[in-house]
Amino acid sequence: MAWFLLAFAGLLEVAWATGLKALALRFNPFLALFTALAMILSLAALYGSMARIPLGIAYPVWTAVGSLGAVAMSALVFGQGLSLQALLGVLLILAGTLLLGLETVQAG
Repeated sequence: MAWFLLAFAGLLEVAWATGLKALALRFNPFLALFTALAMILSLAALYGSMARIPLGIAYPVWTAVGSLGAVAMSALVFGQGLSLQALLGVLLILAGTLLLGLETVQAG
């Protein structure tokens, strides 16, 4: 359940970051409300996941899911181009996150 909450928290982080970018381009009060709600729920889900997952794993995984999702949304929704260097950076974030996640599997 803790890992589900952590994944949900990360997806909500992607949602609010994407919402902030969309708001920066064109303000919409409903989107502002959705973005604020996604922020609050993301933190609440992160909090819930930390009952079982150590801080040193939960927080980096949360930020990595948010970072990777934000890069994907930026490319898919906002048309940001990704260079080979950027893609390598994404792969390194993913590899580091997977290694951190394996820490809990090996310790458990």
